[in-house]
Amino acid sequence: MTIPPAAPITPTQDADQPQERARATNPAADALVVRRITDAWHRVTRWLQHNAPRSLAALRGGASPATIATLEADLGLQLPVELRTLWALTAGDDGVDGAGCLPGNQALMSLEEAADFHRSRMDAQAREDTLNAQRPAEDRFVGWRSAWVPVVSHGATDRASGLYLDTTTGYLGRWSRYREGSDEELDTLVTYLEDAADVLEAPALAVRDTPGLVDGALVWGSGLAPELEDRWRPLTG
Repeated sequence: MTIPPAAPITPTQDADQPQERARATNPAADALVVRRITDAWHRVTRWLQHNAPRSLAALRGGASPATIATLEADLGLQLPVELRTLWALTAGDDGVDGAGCLPGNQALMSLEEAADFHRSRMDAQAREDTLNAQRPAEDRFVGWRSAWVPVVSHGATDRASGLYLDTTTGYLGRWSRYREGSDEELDTLVTYLEDAADVLEAPALAVRDTPGLVDGALVWGSGLAPELEDRWRPLTG
């Protein structure tokens, strides 16, 4: 999976310009998204049930509509249907030994973590906006936008990097403490989860990351800790 960097963003745009509005809803399209998100996540969890029960046990239960509505009020925006659907299925991944079950051993963030992280990044952007007012246009920096909702973190307890969902475009982007660059191909939350499910069911398809097992837990090769190398069994087939 390749996704755009979180920073720098076009320097002449402010963090909360009027065009940062939620995408228009389309009932037929939304129904298809709900079905695809649900199907992809059920494929992942069925695989975990049969192959990596420790990773399955680390997943939290789904969030209630009221809890999701509270998060929307906290963030001050309407969550897109794909994210509301996913969080209704599972409201976070507590991980196994710090590793989540998504590619790169990344972890689905809980609603509380997403709200806290969004708030901290908006506070940091507010400080940047103060400095931007004194900078020439070409030097202004936007590292976070209100429409970005953090979804996936580097690990269950590691916020050094991760993925956000841009609620205005539907595409995932990457944030990073180190501001690494990335390729230009974009993923949606739907295609991201479908790709993860495809690779688990048919590891021979893996081109981005290799899934494997360590003592009943799913561990992806790109995030493999050195102390686990002798115990890791990559999947084949």
